[in-house]
Amino acid sequence: MKNRLKQLPEQANLKRKIFRKTIQKIKKRPPKQFDYIMADIHEQVFENTDCLTCANCCKTTSPIITEKDIERIAKFLKLKPKQFITRYLQKDTDGLWMMQQIPCVFLASDNYCIIYEVRPKACREYPHLDRKKNKQLLDLHLKNTKICPAVYDALEILTEKM
Repeated sequence: MKNRLKQLPEQANLKRKIFRKTIQKIKKRPPKQFDYIMADIHEQVFENTDCLTCANCCKTTSPIITEKDIERIAKFLKLKPKQFITRYLQKDTDGLWMMQQIPCVFLASDNYCIIYEVRPKACREYPHLDRKKNKQLLDLHLKNTKICPAVYDALEILTEKM
């Protein structure tokens, strides 16, 4: 997995034009039941993907943290929301809450999340391949091909199908 993660950004850059062409084709004329197509691809990709051997998302990016996330995680950590914010969060240029530190402070050395039961919504939904209205997430998927091997694989499958 280490080698794959090391090569992933370069591979994603090499396939970027091909993936972009697929995305533009889908945006222009989305196939019927596109969300179901993506859900099937999600299932197929995750038959061979183990996030615990990777955790690259936790090591390289920060999720957006919602107010509900803050309340839930703070309670779990026995902190007041303001204490949680001060200790762990910062606002990005868009005014959204993000983690202060990357890799995530809640990522253990074995790639397990120590707040898994109460992890942020963005973490629970990542990599967003099986979400509804998936057509709206295609540009995000393209960006995530550099981070997540599952997303890269999903776009390869999607490109073959289109």
